[in-house]
Amino acid sequence: MAALTHSDDRAASPTGRLAAWIDDARVRFERHRVYRRTMSEMGALNNQELADLGLHRSELRRVAYQASREVR
Repeated sequence: MAALTHSDDRAASPTGRLAAWIDDARVRFERHRVYRRTMSEMGALNNQELADLGLHRSELRRVAYQASREVR
């Protein structure tokens, strides 16, 4: 069995941990912002416009989630 050890130089000091936490919070906020914006913009499209994009209204949450995961 293999073990994976994650080492992060930032976690070595309190300031490093704070910097890592702030960076992670920024990424989470940006991902949520992209998710909300994508849901808003795609939700404003009518069914015909969504069909032109090859989407159904039931797929909007998945598409917005995928868009938010591309943020880093």
